[in-house]
Amino acid sequence: MKEQTEIGKLKEGRYMVIDDEPCKILSISTSKPGKHGAAKSRIDVVGIFDNMKRSIVQPVSAKTYVPIVERRTAQIISIAGNTVQMMDNKDFEMFEMDLPEEKVAKLEAGKEVPYIASMGKRKVE
Repeated sequence: MKEQTEIGKLKEGRYMVIDDEPCKILSISTSKPGKHGAAKSRIDVVGIFDNMKRSIVQPVSAKTYVPIVERRTAQIISIAGNTVQMMDNKDFEMFEMDLPEEKVAKLEAGKEVPYIASMGKRKVE
């Protein structure tokens, strides 16, 4: 899920969509309007799920999308290798995630873990 807003209304620490990837805004710098154009914003972001840095420059009045980012908790049902099966505590949806070995080592079945969900993707915090 995502909603539309103007570039000028964005703030640092919030989220926006670039290249169909939800990203957290690291910094925004806005130039003053010049003789031949509108004010422009340079926005530096980092992807929530891929940790890739991106940067865009657009007019302040341009439209962009803001993802709906939900912080939820899930109960761990089972762990098999690097695959962790979880159940959402709110709507009882079952899903599986592949996690790195260092995160899997800290988890155990029956415990609750926080995770982030946005635009059909999930990430354990």
